Amino acid sequence: MINVFTIAIILMLGVKFFADFVAEMINLAALNREVPNEFRDVFDGKEYQKSQEYTVATTKLRLVEATISFAALLIFWFAGGFNWLDSYVRELNFIPVFTGLLYIGILWAATFLFSLPFRAYGTFAIEERFGLNRTSLKTFAADLAKNFLLSVLIGGVVLGAVLWFFEFGGSYAWFGAWVVTSIIMIFLLFIAPRFLMPIFYKFTPLENGELKIAIYALADKLKFPLSGIFVIDGSRRSAKSNAFFAGFGKHKRIALFDTLIAGQTIPELVAVLAHEIGHYKKKHSLLGLVEQIARFGLMFWFFSLIAGNQEFFAAFRMEQISVYAGLVLFLISYGLVEEVLSVIGNVISRHHEREADRYAVDATKRPQDLIDGLKKLAKNNLSNLEPHPFYAFLNYSHPPLSERFRKIREYAGKKFS
Repeated sequence: MINVFTIAIILMLGVKFFADFVAEMINLAALNREVPNEFRDVFDGKEYQKSQEYTVATTKLRLVEATISFAALLIFWFAGGFNWLDSYVRELNFIPVFTGLLYIGILWAATFLFSLPFRAYGTFAIEERFGLNRTSLKTFAADLAKNFLLSVLIGGVVLGAVLWFFEFGGSYAWFGAWVVTSIIMIFLLFIAPRFLMPIFYKFTPLENGELKIAIYALADKLKFPLSGIFVIDGSRRSAKSNAFFAGFGKHKRIALFDTLIAGQTIPELVAVLAHEIGHYKKKHSLLGLVEQIARFGLMFWFFSLIAGNQEFFAAFRMEQISVYAGLVLFLISYGLVEEVLSVIGNVISRHHEREADRYAVDATKRPQDLIDGLKKLAKNNLSNLEPHPFYAFLNYSHPPLSERFRKIREYAGKKFS
């Protein structure tokens, strides 16, 4: 049945798909054959061409996956797939929450399997071709299995709670689901560094030496208490580099990928870590958590408005109304709203990145170390150095590097002149 909801949802999905597609194509068209002047001290012509080719390859994979996924959704939708699956799980005569878990679990598992060829191609074809992949087939399979099991266990608990509230919670069900989801989210942030991430990576305390002394000196100077500095065996999976802070209060720890340590000087590493400390000192992590919680609340509230609407279910060819199917169909329909919220979130995130850059400059008094460290990260990760502004606006949580460097130099010039 085609009704006003059908037309509206298809239009929203189409706008989202078209905007993403156009942004990707514009970004490809904006690729520059010449190494930007800012990066000539790090990239030679061959290395820069490699980063451009990597951008092309990963973009094409995203476009193919997005197009096939969009087509598959429409085919499943108009072939009555959502209703057929609903009829099947109802015949098993479970209680509503278990029926919902099975319904959503089957759709999630199908989506997981659908994306698997694209993930495998990205890892073993594209990443391999550009010298980034170090993941063995055994590790790849093990990571998939661990991700699957954790998603089932954690996702099952969260989803079960949400379904229960919307099934039995009455007019304030959305609020109960929001509170429980928020509590679980905060709990996971506390336990992830110590109990979840070590399932995938090996955390080894940083050996005594100049780097450890420099990091503790920085942390002491900035009054940033640490419970430990750890090295992650990132090189077992990828040649890419990263670093992050985890934990709260007195239990904060620094995690450095071994690839990052191998590719950076100590002053560059200290500058990059000063930037990360800046996020903590400016309360960006807390603000990000508040933003995520607020977005969940908005989503649950919107769902509560549509959960029992017969016309909404009819748009997806559903014969019966249910909380679990409604949640799935709502999340599909909510994509454009989530895209807009993500763009707003990226604008805020880019502002936070500039603040953290300024904090690092103040902390180290060595702006060039931060710039050099970020350049090497870009080289190591084959980053697109000059994305199209429209693409960056939609997708980038960090400002493009050329803009960051300009802002860093402008701030340092005013601060230290």
